[in-house]
Amino acid sequence: MAVRSEIDSQNIPAHVAVIMDGNGRWAKQKGGLRIFGHQSAIKAVRETVEAAAEVGVRYLTLYAFSTENWSRPAHEVMALMQLLVHTIRQETPTLLKNSIRLQAIGQIENLPASCQKELAEAIELTKEGSRTTLLLALSYSGRWDLTQAAQRMAQEVAAGRLQPEQITEQTVASFLSTAGIPDPELLIRTSGEQRISNFLLWQLAYTELFITDLLWPDFRREHFYDALRAYQQRERRFGKTSEQLTVS
Repeated sequence: MAVRSEIDSQNIPAHVAVIMDGNGRWAKQKGGLRIFGHQSAIKAVRETVEAAAEVGVRYLTLYAFSTENWSRPAHEVMALMQLLVHTIRQETPTLLKNSIRLQAIGQIENLPASCQKELAEAIELTKEGSRTTLLLALSYSGRWDLTQAAQRMAQEVAAGRLQPEQITEQTVASFLSTAGIPDPELLIRTSGEQRISNFLLWQLAYTELFITDLLWPDFRREHFYDALRAYQQRERRFGKTSEQLTVS
């Protein structure tokens, strides 16, 4: 596994996104309930956030709860919501200590009132954080994000404030929930699943993918460094040839 000293500090992705997968399978391997896996994943979240801040990642987006997750058994969803409230309350002092700003994207209005309250308070308390922005994707899906952006653009067109021919890629990006935030350069997915699961569909167009078989509760800062090293060893061409990059 990599150590921090092996990371090139001049080639740190500004934005890293993480699909935290494998909590249920981890719990099953341990003979426990799925919620045991979710509880055990808190350390992985803490170490990943701290590692990202330490190496200079400006934005870290964690896929915490998708819109599809609402279809899980009601008792698991309720337990997840309670765990979310507890974790936000418990981790806010650590975020403040490390100058990490908390934000959230997704259909936050669909969360229980207690979750919305804790989230809003933590966002307010950490708003001056200048080291790293931690984005929690909650009740989020990429298709929802694109749909709400299209709806808002249509409203602007109907109101005469935007002409259809004025809509560019930059316009679309400005209506997404991540407006003003650079697209992720690196996506980390645990548990070995090789898909993006309706996450940041527009934003991941040119993102480097790092997939590990490790289940999320076992993920630690050293594994985050492994992902960074893999990213730094890749050539990001954006449609160009290697020769063009050399010339430029």
